[in-house]
Amino acid sequence: MPIMAARLYHDGKLVRDLGPDEAIPDDCDTGDFFWLGLYEPTPGELAGIAKRFGLHPLAVEDALKANQLPKVETYGDQLFIITRTANLDGDTIQPGETAFFIGPHFFVSVRHGSARTHTDVRARLESLPAKLAHGPDYVLYAVLDFIVDGYFPVIDAIEERMLAVEDSVMDTPLDASEIRHLYKQRHEIIRFQRLVGMMKEVAGRLTTDDDLPNIDPAVRPFYRDVWDHVQRAEYRLNGLRDIAASVIETNGMLEQQRQGVITRQLAAWAAILAVPTAIAGIYGMNFEHMPELGWTFGYPLIVGAMGAICLTLYWRFKHIGWL
Repeated sequence: MPIMAARLYHDGKLVRDLGPDEAIPDDCDTGDFFWLGLYEPTPGELAGIAKRFGLHPLAVEDALKANQLPKVETYGDQLFIITRTANLDGDTIQPGETAFFIGPHFFVSVRHGSARTHTDVRARLESLPAKLAHGPDYVLYAVLDFIVDGYFPVIDAIEERMLAVEDSVMDTPLDASEIRHLYKQRHEIIRFQRLVGMMKEVAGRLTTDDDLPNIDPAVRPFYRDVWDHVQRAEYRLNGLRDIAASVIETNGMLEQQRQGVITRQLAAWAAILAVPTAIAGIYGMNFEHMPELGWTFGYPLIVGAMGAICLTLYWRFKHIGWL
């Protein structure tokens, strides 16, 4: 059974830690709520829990399927939420998924992929019984805050790499493999940005929709904090996307500039070499009547003239920055 945790709380205090094979009680007292955490359950494994808590079949179907988009849905007196997590695996952002069922007396999470366990969140809340006494809606806030805070190490790592590339591109042009990698990184940023944008909508609805079931007005302001964190993540991802685009554009401009410099240098040397080539070509035609051929100083004069013209052209090209 993929139950990672199953616990019963009363007024914010742990009453019972259910084992993975232990049946979930069919009733609970006022002030009680169950917190169940599952990881990639099969349809048969989730069916018993769905029957116990009366989970809607459509919500159960969505919870079993990975790669769902973030959303908030209501089914009677139950709230169903899908969120996306993120972890960095090398240069690739590995998304995970966590679905939540929130009822009057239960909080059920279903994780897929790289979604991190909520053990630390559970331990922290159990040390704060006054907070945990709010019930499933406060647990939802704490877990959402945990998920969103997990975005920032990923953003920090990407930002560090992007800034390093931005600094180096001014000195060394990117080669083909580096450009491909940069395009891939930009694609990852855009994909991550879209998910964060949808998470912002989830947090926004929890903050503003007064008709959502099982959300205490006293807890609602906490969701505003989650919304603020998501907005900050979105803002930083916007900046990273702009940096990636700027680096690609700057690299292209610098490459064009370098090619222009090389073209000017080649043109300058071609002009310099054209002078002795032309003069040598004329005297290589073996005309009989060329008076200077019989002159003692004819040869050194021609060579000197070629050298003087070449030096003059070199100085001129050097002066205007072509060489």
